[in-house]
Amino acid sequence: MKRSYQVLLLILLVLALDQALKIYIKTTFCYNQDVPILGLSWARLHFVENEGMAFGITFGWEYGKLLLSVFRILMVAALIWYLRMLLAARAPLGFLYSVGLITAGAIGNIIDSAFYGLIFTESPYHDCVPARLVPPGQGYGTFLHGKVVDMFYFPIAWIRMPEWLPRIGGEEWLFFSPIFNVADASITIGVLTILLFQRRFFREELTAHPHQPPAESPSLEVVEESAEEPSPLPPADDTDKEKSLSDD
Repeated sequence: MKRSYQVLLLILLVLALDQALKIYIKTTFCYNQDVPILGLSWARLHFVENEGMAFGITFGWEYGKLLLSVFRILMVAALIWYLRMLLAARAPLGFLYSVGLITAGAIGNIIDSAFYGLIFTESPYHDCVPARLVPPGQGYGTFLHGKVVDMFYFPIAWIRMPEWLPRIGGEEWLFFSPIFNVADASITIGVLTILLFQRRFFREELTAHPHQPPAESPSLEVVEESAEEPSPLPPADDTDKEKSLSDD
């Protein structure tokens, strides 16, 4: 399979998983509903929505949501252009996969922001009423003003800060508190993979495809041999021969 097809398949798989889980959560869960994963207390599905960036980060001003949506679209356009450049340059496959994961995650959250407000009803905070799919334009928001659906929650442990620490001494801190989705996880995995394994990707690529000089380029040894070859002596002049015979 071509490298471009492999990267495209990875992006489509992440998008399919991300959107399928979001639609399921949005249409079956009540807002803030919490369900253990495999009966584990520290791994849960917890339905919330946010208007901001990954892990619930938000902009608290009037046009922040619109600005964030436009920024996401520009970022995805830049990532797609960058992927095309990497494919043309025959970049290492592991690096391509990592950029593909980042691209898939960004597209996944753009879909929420752009369209969910148009096609879903509101998920109320206080009433247990799952959202419904509705004809475009009859949802809770407008284009580029949808909310991102989050569901993964891993409250692994409460950590108590030592008393001697200034300001935070004696306080309890939850590890890990953010609630996120498949798209957020895809972006995080892609970024971490690049940071941790970038050198290894390119080292393995160089090992697999060592550099070879082009066949048509002249060899340095041939050039040196031709430079060292003595030039032939010029032919003797006929007048010099006749003078020599007359002297004799």
